[in-house]
Amino acid sequence: MNTFGLIRKLLLSVSLFAFCSVSYSQTDSALFTNGSKDRNMIVVISDIHLGADLAYTETNKNLKPLENFLDKIRLSPNIKELVIGGDLLDEWFVPASTDTYQGKDQADFVKRIAIANKGVIDALNRIIKGEKILVTYVPGNHDLTIAAENVSSILPGINQARDKELGLGTYSPADHPEIAIEHGHRYNFFCAPDPISNQDIALGTIMPPGYFFTRIAALHVVQNCRTPHDSIPIVNKNTSGDESQNLLFGYWKLWSTTLKLFRIENKFDEKMIVTNVNGFTGKYSVKDLLPYQSSAGGLISVKLYKGIQDTWTRRQSLNHVAVTIPVAQAMRYVGAAAETDRQSVLQYFMNPGSDKRIVVFGHTHDAKINSSNNHNGQKSIYANSGTWIDRNPKLTTMNFVVITLQNADASSYTYVKLYNFEGEVVTKMAEDSLRF
Repeated sequence: MNTFGLIRKLLLSVSLFAFCSVSYSQTDSALFTNGSKDRNMIVVISDIHLGADLAYTETNKNLKPLENFLDKIRLSPNIKELVIGGDLLDEWFVPASTDTYQGKDQADFVKRIAIANKGVIDALNRIIKGEKILVTYVPGNHDLTIAAENVSSILPGINQARDKELGLGTYSPADHPEIAIEHGHRYNFFCAPDPISNQDIALGTIMPPGYFFTRIAALHVVQNCRTPHDSIPIVNKNTSGDESQNLLFGYWKLWSTTLKLFRIENKFDEKMIVTNVNGFTGKYSVKDLLPYQSSAGGLISVKLYKGIQDTWTRRQSLNHVAVTIPVAQAMRYVGAAAETDRQSVLQYFMNPGSDKRIVVFGHTHDAKINSSNNHNGQKSIYANSGTWIDRNPKLTTMNFVVITLQNADASSYTYVKLYNFEGEVVTKMAEDSLRF
């Protein structure tokens, strides 16, 4: 499962939202056409998680259905844009002991992804080459450090919506500044780019702790390890009452719970996490990530991500988070899909500096549509575009969002509809509408 899904499993108190609306199947012709010659539909998909090795990648069985879905998009006379809202390519879900680049570089890694997922990449290229539908890519956390030129090397002509800083991007379709599409990871403590931590170890790195978390979890999946092979060193709350130390103790609890759930066959002091990505060159152990203390109630420290509990506010500023999220809140709800949904409201609809009325995130793999009023009392719609991974426990997969834009007629509305393509049957999950 993806990083957010892994974290969601980690936090047992997380509540999952379900749709109350009745689902029904719909013919492809009714979905991908509007009865006119106008191209006024925007399709949003995300969290495809294409990997370089189908032996452990999260999306394998769904590759052929995705290819078929993309061909339907290409043949539609009314779709004007296809937006990929992050996690198209997966540089994170790689077992910890595996050399991600196999001694080469990121460019080669991306080419291996294209070869392993040839049908999907070819289908995307057919859309791009057709020049009737604009294909836009927005980076996510699993493709956080993948350079623009490497994306273009396998998808020449793709439009990339990127911030100046690597690993982030927000997209508003042309002539529609009221719409914002981004992955949603910039608001997550484990997954937002971290250009502050580890600079003495890996100069220039932006990899957040979720990267290492996912590498360990992927190793657990490959090993199918049921019995822990090592004991987690105990850390107690620092008796000083220092807030930074309290936060670091909470960080230790997250890692402790992680290691209990995602058991591995390796000892925690074994240097088995192979990096060679984004400035990291060495091999690391679980203990390098785990906070520790010399005596019960004493000072807590950590090797990797030292001081991360104190830099969250600065990190948000560097990542252009409009409304600052308190660090305790960010850490407490790191795996809660509902918190990501809530940030869409806080960052866009309740933010007086924002004019957005429709916001689409991915990241959580929890497809949904919610509506609320913005700071001006206007109806606003948030949608999550879900995922295309093979298994999404308790949730659907093969999800996509369709935004049908209003016309000049005063009675016309902009519709936001959520579907899934499971079994290669289009099923509507939810819909809402508003008028700009």
